[in-house]
Amino acid sequence: MASFPRPVARLIDQLERLPGVGPKSAQRLALWLLREPPERVLALSESLSDAVEQVHVCPRCGYFAEGEACALCDDTRRDESLVCVVADARDLLAIESTDGFGGRYHVLGGVISPADGVGPDDLNVASLLARVEAGDADEVILALNPTPEGDTTANYLARVLRQAAQRRGAAVRLTRPALGLPVGGDLNYADRTTIERAMEGRREI
Repeated sequence: MASFPRPVARLIDQLERLPGVGPKSAQRLALWLLREPPERVLALSESLSDAVEQVHVCPRCGYFAEGEACALCDDTRRDESLVCVVADARDLLAIESTDGFGGRYHVLGGVISPADGVGPDDLNVASLLARVEAGDADEVILALNPTPEGDTTANYLARVLRQAAQRRGAAVRLTRPALGLPVGGDLNYADRTTIERAMEGRREI
């Protein structure tokens, strides 16, 4: 029975580990790569290597950085007292695309999802609590998708953030974007105007 050469089988196995890529898609991608000119495939390999070697998670906000901190944290024009919490970098970029938010960000790296084995300890929560306890934020916007997992995460964060604010001896305002975002929706697929209006009309929680 015919099978792929070992290097190709190993490539397919690695591609199958990517999110949303099943066995058939992994085979299709591997065969496409093998048909491409070697210089194009090597350029892809070099780009991947550079990203892995040169980019790391910003220790302050959880976004991606090339230097000690990310460009957003290094931007002194941003409002230190306003922190927007998002699940991942894609949501951050969706909000940034509106050009209407001038505060800071905090990337959790996911949402609480017991079905997927993701709990609070698996997320970038500790540094967010430290920011609030240090008095760096007067308002925290929980810009999490209006899904069961997003709501669970927002409710958990609201509770522990209030506790952190009490420890510093000052209240913190907790808000969520307005309901211009559809229930069960995703920030990545919302248009710029919808995101902008949702952020402007944020509500207390």
